[in-house]
Order: sequence, then C-alpha cells, then structure tokens
Amino acid sequence: MFNLTEINAMQAWRKQLHQIPELAFEETQTAQFITDKLRSFGLHVRRGLGKTGVVATLSVGNGDKKIALRADMDGLPMQEQNSFAYKSRHNNTMHACGHDGHSAMLLGAAQYLAKHRDFNGTVYFIFQPAEEGRAGAKAMIDDGLFEQFPASCVFGLHNFPDIPVGHFAVKSGAMMASFDCFEINITGQATHAAMPHLGNDAIVIAAQVINALQTIVSRTLDPVHSAVVSITQIHAGNTWNALPESVLLRGTFRCFDPDVKIAIAHKIEQLVKAICASFGATAGVIFNPDNEGYPVTLNSDGETALALQAAIAVAGEACVNQNPTPSMGSEDFAFMLQEKPGCYMWIGNGSSANSCLLHNPHYDFNDEIVSIGAAYWVNLVGLLLGDDVSREIVAKSITSE
Repeated sequence: MFNLTEINAMQAWRKQLHQIPELAFEETQTAQFITDKLRSFGLHVRRGLGKTGVVATLSVGNGDKKIALRADMDGLPMQEQNSFAYKSRHNNTMHACGHDGHSAMLLGAAQYLAKHRDFNGTVYFIFQPAEEGRAGAKAMIDDGLFEQFPASCVFGLHNFPDIPVGHFAVKSGAMMASFDCFEINITGQATHAAMPHLGNDAIVIAAQVINALQTIVSRTLDPVHSAVVSITQIHAGNTWNALPESVLLRGTFRCFDPDVKIAIAHKIEQLVKAICASFGATAGVIFNPDNEGYPVTLNSDGETALALQAAIAVAGEACVNQNPTPSMGSEDFAFMLQEKPGCYMWIGNGSSANSCLLHNPHYDFNDEIVSIGAAYWVNLVGLLLGDDVSREIVAKSITSE
C-alpha cells in the first residue's frame, strides 16, 4: 500500500515528534507540526478544541456519511533515558507511550487518503491533547467536537508492547478499565515520638486503613468482577522524633463495570471513616480531586466488527486476536465512545524486552509498525465509506500485499 518513500516519511515524522514531547494542554509545537503536515496534504484544519487539539477534514464525493479517526499527541512527565539521536529535547518530558507513533500513523493515512481519494464521504482526523490523566478527549467534546464535526462513529488505535509486530487485538465490550482517584486525609493528635500515649498516631491509623482497603476487592466484590484498588502515595511527618498530626493518602481504583465503580467508592468511604472513628481520629475522603476520572472504554458491536474486518485485511485472520484480555489501564478515548459508537484497537509494538514497556523511561515506539497502523486506517475508511465493490477491492489488495 505504501511505497518506501512514504514509509520513510512517516518514520521521520515519528522521530521528529519524539524529540518535541509536550505535556497535557501544552502541545503547541506538536500541534503546529501536525497542522503544517495536514495543510500540506490539502486538508482543512481547525485548531483550539480542547485548548491544543487539532481536527482536519477530508471530504470526497457526495456521500453524507462522516467518520472520525483519533490519535493522541501528548507526552509524559518523565526524563528519557534513551541515548539515540532523536531522543527528547525537552527536560523531564518524553513520549513514553507512543503518542508520537500514533500521530505519525494518522498523518500517513491522511496523506494517502488525500492523494488517492478512493472513498465517498467525510473523514475527520482528530489529534487529541492531554490523554495522560487530564481528559483531553472530554475537553474537546466540551468544546463542541462532535457538534462541529458530526461523525457518526469514532475509532482509536494504540500500540501495545508484547503483542507481536504485524498483529492486532480487539473485542467488543470493555477494552480498558475505568479510572478513579481518591485522596484520604486522616487527622489524629500530634505528639512526641517517645510519648505516643499522649497523642493519636495518624500513621498507625493510616496503616490500618491501607490494609483494610485491600479487602475491598477480595471480600466485598463478587469474585466474577475484576477490579483493583491501589494506594500510590503516602505523605506524613517531617522529622524523626515527632508523630505527625495528619497523614495524606492518595490512590486509584479501576474496574470494568459502572456498578462496581460505585460499590468500590462507597466501601472506601465507609472503611476509612469507620476505622478512623474507632481510633478517635477524623478523616475526609475526596474522589477525583483533579478530574472526574475516566469511564470504561466500551467498544460497540457493529463498529468493532468493521474494525476487525479492517485489521484482518491488513494482517490476516491469524494475526488478529479477537478475544484479548481487557487491560486494567485506562484511556480517555472512553469519553468519545460515550458520545459515539466506535472501536478502540490495539496494534502490536513487539517485545517489551530491555524495559520497552509503556510509561518506561527506556520506551520507544517501534517504527516497523507505522505503515501497518496507517494501512489499518486507510482500509477502515475504505470499508466504512467505500461502496461494496471498492470495499472488496481494497480488502483483497491489502491482503495480497
């Protein structure tokens, strides 16, 4: 589908983007790079949705069907520990999740579709900011994404280490878990470390709370429901010889069912307040202090079937896992799937050996898969916006290459 020149260009774009990672809602260089490419392809570009988001429109023929393809473009607050020439130029910021590759794949598809124009309808190319914990998808939606770009369905694609190169994985229903944070403030009575009986040790109370929270999944939820509760931060005290007045705990919980999500939140609050009260301390629990959390990433049946067909046409049926184990990781593409039917697909990034895991300072996107991901996008457009004959031709041509 793509010639060597086109593949080399996509890989070069990926490396350029890797050098200029930017954090949530700060993706100005990245957005400008993407905008310049899209406009050079002849696409109409709109900027500013969700602060730094980019949306390009390509309409061909007189078809009235409109679809949306999405790539994320933000980096992570990590110091890159790779030594290759195209490593991050920005201190304490890197592309450790492959958003540089996702953007390059969608750019490659946009260029191909603008050149060949063998479909009938409208494609919206969404380049989304702030996927990493800041709900950039919701920010774009709140700014009128689907009112201004009224797609009937929306699709996302994310690389996944330890899925082999040339392979895909997808299923209908839950692909990624919901994500919620909590903050627990425990207040006791400060005292000298040598005289604990004169105070109320908030650290010991916090330890009881931490242990009790681990019973929620094992002893409160129905065993058929998957969930995880994790304490990720403990803040208390500032000296050796004093018991602090308060302890701050932060953590997260994830699951695949909205009712389970409600049950976990209720049990966290119940346990925290009961345990603290039993020690004569007080406690406050705040859920999602910085955002409203992420919902479950739920693929719709019809759109998943089409995405599956597109992936099989690119990779072959043997290379598409049609029943992957859902991930306890979370994805703000879920907000888009609450608004529109669609599908979130995983594309294999190859082995995670040598610490090449997502959110790892040694991670690097695998350039071998750039053209594979772009071919998936192109074939998906052909299936969704082509006529029956063109769909068959596209599927057969890609399968034969």
